Amino acid sequence: MGQEESTIVDESVSPQTLSERSLAAVAEYIKQGPRKRVVVLTGAGISTAAGIPDFRSPKTGLYNNLARLDLPYAEAVFDISFFRQRPEPFYVLARELYPGRFHPTVSHAFVALLARKGLLQMLFTQNIDCLERRAGVPADRITEAHGSFAGQRCVECRAGFPDAEMRSHVLQGRVPRCRERGCGGPVKPDVVFFGEALPSAFAENARHAAAADVLLVLGTSLTVHPFAGLPETARPGAPRVLLNMEKVGSLGGRADDVVELGSCDAGVRKLAGELGWRDELEAYWRGLVGDDEADRQMRSAEGGGAEVQHEVQKLTDGVEAALKAEGSDRDSLADGVGSALKVEGSDRDSLADGVGSALKVEGSGGRDGVLTLAEGVESARSLQDSDKDDEVLTLAAGVESALRLQDSDTKDAAPKLAENVEPARPEHPGKRGKDDAPSNDAGSPEAAHPKSPGKADVAGAETPAN
Repeated sequence: MGQEESTIVDESVSPQTLSERSLAAVAEYIKQGPRKRVVVLTGAGISTAAGIPDFRSPKTGLYNNLARLDLPYAEAVFDISFFRQRPEPFYVLARELYPGRFHPTVSHAFVALLARKGLLQMLFTQNIDCLERRAGVPADRITEAHGSFAGQRCVECRAGFPDAEMRSHVLQGRVPRCRERGCGGPVKPDVVFFGEALPSAFAENARHAAAADVLLVLGTSLTVHPFAGLPETARPGAPRVLLNMEKVGSLGGRADDVVELGSCDAGVRKLAGELGWRDELEAYWRGLVGDDEADRQMRSAEGGGAEVQHEVQKLTDGVEAALKAEGSDRDSLADGVGSALKVEGSDRDSLADGVGSALKVEGSGGRDGVLTLAEGVESARSLQDSDKDDEVLTLAAGVESALRLQDSDTKDAAPKLAENVEPARPEHPGKRGKDDAPSNDAGSPEAAHPKSPGKADVAGAETPAN
């Protein structure tokens, strides 16, 4: 999935455009002659000082920590197939990463300063934190390659969902469900997951990278295509500047490449100093976030990332708890419903999945979820025609009653449902022949453990894709 690395260009090879391979020479080139078209590519590395963890750093990234959990693979939290079956782990992360909690870093402020000075042609970001917007980068200069939290829609019917309700659900760690009649599917932010196409704006704006006079690459591992291919489109002779903790991709392999290893914030401060903008940058940034937050970020950087590691551990623990809770609640529900309906084996599991899904449907979509469940149970029960209607309608009433419970009472839904269903069992259920097995069509979900996307062409954002 990653880009092939090249060797660093030999020191004996003279630059074609720059006077030398240094940030000072890059600054000199930007300042001289006609106004330059600067294109910036960013990843999670520009947000770590804000307290947002990156995802792919060896040993310290979020994926490394998620790998020990009961997931098909670490990236499954951002896989669309896995999300359809188990959206709860993603919403643990979403609650912590949702816009509004974090503040822009000095790296975000530097990109905004480029825009204010008329130099920024386009910012391509893999991040979904929207901190570029908060820093003051104009929306028409931002290409969110992996989407963002700016909008949301149902993954099944693609219907939109109100912003205020989405925020409420996310901050409470609850899975929002579609309100469209007959749907009830999980709602997902407009973040690109593994298995989804990138926004059309990415392809439409990719030409800017090819036309750039200077290409700045900040804080990304360049492991996920097609984003990782953008630096390769830079025209010959256009300086490509990498500000990152380590060398990535082919950067450093061209005569006019400049590689500055270290934190993004340290790199942009150095470049701003060479441009003569250092004081202006610091003043602009502190004006955005306030002195207290600016000082906190500075202390965090000096502390070697301990704060971010604490955040990674917190997120990992939250996902683990969600995985365990989802499993235990499902088993409890299966026991209650299976006992009430006398359904055994695989049909019992399918029925539990169906009821569990219906219990998560809220508002106007609730009744539709009940009716859909009723149809599935009708098929699974294989009752005689004369017995079906009363049984199904009573089950629908029971589930509808259970739907009125608050989220905190979901674990009690199974016995409540059992109480509602049990009195309606027919005195003479249809007789099954010895070779008749219960139908397995009711609510049968897709595999809960999708295969790893492997060399996927798209990914979920420098949230998933860092």
